Amino acid sequence: MFANRVLSGMRPTGRLHLGHYHGVLKNWIKLQHEHQCLFFVADWHALTTHYDTPEVINQNVWDMVVDWLAAGVDPSQATLFVQSRVIEHAELHLLLSMMTPLGWLERVPTYKDQQEKLTDKDLSTYGFLGYPLLQSADILIYRANLVPVGEDQVPHIEFTREICRRFNHLYGREPGFEEKALAAVKKLGGKKAKLYQEMRTAFQEQGDESALESAKAILNDAQNLSLGDRERLFGYLEGGGRMILAEPEALLTEASKMPGLDGQKMSKSYSNTIALREDLDSVARKIRTMPTDPARVRRTDAGNPEKCPVWQFHEVYSDAGLKDWVVKGCTSAGIGCLDCKQPVIDAVQRELTPIHDRARHYEESPDLVRNIIADGCEKAQELARETMREVRDAMGLNLD
Repeated sequence: MFANRVLSGMRPTGRLHLGHYHGVLKNWIKLQHEHQCLFFVADWHALTTHYDTPEVINQNVWDMVVDWLAAGVDPSQATLFVQSRVIEHAELHLLLSMMTPLGWLERVPTYKDQQEKLTDKDLSTYGFLGYPLLQSADILIYRANLVPVGEDQVPHIEFTREICRRFNHLYGREPGFEEKALAAVKKLGGKKAKLYQEMRTAFQEQGDESALESAKAILNDAQNLSLGDRERLFGYLEGGGRMILAEPEALLTEASKMPGLDGQKMSKSYSNTIALREDLDSVARKIRTMPTDPARVRRTDAGNPEKCPVWQFHEVYSDAGLKDWVVKGCTSAGIGCLDCKQPVIDAVQRELTPIHDRARHYEESPDLVRNIIADGCEKAQELARETMREVRDAMGLNLD
């Protein structure tokens, strides 16, 4: 049983390209074998900036899910679902909005940054201001403790941690908390209960972080605790009340090194992409017509790989021996640009071939894709409902 729970989502932008594969999907494929993973289509998030073009979202959702599956994301290893199908995301977002200071939302770095970049959109909407809180609800509703992000998204995780602390501080105080926590300690069994108390003392009196982690491991391994007792013991451990929501940590991922065909970042907005399901002949044509070092006007002119977009592809796909051949051949005019491009064509086609094979299976079985998502939504909703029962109870909304 996995100790960690990972949550990650992507906005449905349609068919994915090699930038998505190297920047996100390869990491997901690795994580699904190491942790309990939930991967979701963030279709509500798409509406924060594309609320005026909703007609594209539905097809984009299914195109993206097929690309996930084709890339190797395995529904038997990870839970795949669509955000809007788990309505509890919206409920938690609403409830969190009741206690979120407006200033916290306005200071999220991407708020002003996106407004400045997307000048063609009217982003003076409540939905756009509140989208970091919706992101927080996405994470907190599954009690995910690891969220894979790049450096630029770390402030969103820190924002979520602050929301989590504020919620637990406001709503984690319950009558008779200490008595209930001590009763829950006994349920751990004599040996584990004694160890838990020793670790708690070491953390609270000496600030021993390793003791804190050891005590958390004891709680994570305990099979006979109810959700409420588990929350109480996490809170008791750190000297607070019940930890109804769990603080996530950023799982830093490397920035994608996948360049576009023109040397810029690979992006649909730059029209410099290679799609995961792109025809292999089209891939070859695109790479053959890539710009190269402008100093190589003639075949006999020497070049500089550092000034050539093709070299960036070699950095991703070629081993040391092949890169050495490129450098020597280019700087001496011993090879032409088409000679240099051919190994890249071969490598990209080799990478895409198994993706195409898997994609064909899912393209021919749309019902299979829909069933995978339906099953994933059901599993996700079960986890979300469990959290929401505790949230409603803490906020006085379980009117039994």
